[in-house]
Amino acid sequence: MATIRFELISFYDINIPVLSRKHQRTLEVILRRPTAASVKYTDFAALVRAVGGEIEERAGSRVAAILNGRVLVLHRPHPGNELRRYAVEDVRDFLTAAGVTQ
Repeated sequence: MATIRFELISFYDINIPVLSRKHQRTLEVILRRPTAASVKYTDFAALVRAVGGEIEERAGSRVAAILNGRVLVLHRPHPGNELRRYAVEDVRDFLTAAGVTQ
């Protein structure tokens, strides 16, 4: 007679980030088409950290977002805090490639 073996999987062992409503809204704006030009850099950085990534300071005003083996280097906006439209498109491509979707 064959023996059947069952293994129990605990859902508490799985590390799935739960996004706050603010992070969800930021992600929706980034993924929206046509591309929005009203994404704050600080909201983007907080979203990357919330999904398990990190923001690393580079030379000058450059920063690197690192997530799931992907790296995006962009300039920190100054004197304001809003990302330009082309930067939001780069962020969208980066998050999609890293597996972050709605």
